[in-house]
Amino acid sequence: MSANGSNYNPGDYNKTGFLAFIGSFGFSIALFFVLGFFFSDIQIDEVIEPPKDGQVIKKLDLATVENPWVSSDELVAHGKKVYKTNCATCHGVSGKGDGPGSAGMAVRNLIEGNWNKGGDSITLYTTLTKGIEGTSMAAFAHIKPVSRWALVHYVRSITNNKVEDDAAAVEAFAKGQ
Repeated sequence: MSANGSNYNPGDYNKTGFLAFIGSFGFSIALFFVLGFFFSDIQIDEVIEPPKDGQVIKKLDLATVENPWVSSDELVAHGKKVYKTNCATCHGVSGKGDGPGSAGMAVRNLIEGNWNKGGDSITLYTTLTKGIEGTSMAAFAHIKPVSRWALVHYVRSITNNKVEDDAAAVEAFAKGQ
């Protein structure tokens, strides 16, 4: 007992906090090791060039896109970002169906196309929304419609097997969603 009659022992004061610190430090070191050796394709040294004199960098404001089913350079660029986040794991960074998540699965090579259900914009959008039953192609209905359309535009921009769209049918489909 201490002088004031309590069971306080200064040696036990912050043992739990110290152990939590050591544990989290060890976890952080292990995480960096795993990320560094197993995910070596992550580019941490990417240099983003600042705009040159007079150059204007346009950022796409998704809320202002009135007709996302009509392709534009900005929508294709946004679709590429959405692709990298949601699709590259299976379809690969370049779309060849060789992503790290494609092992043991039949994954579509988006460059070649060879579409089973048709490669027009309506079919691609529907596939993104509902997936393909009985395959590893999951539904991505959680992605906002404008971003799904941007993804359709990006996929169509990289494929060598473009299927012609009927612009009026695409517009009617999109407005009916």
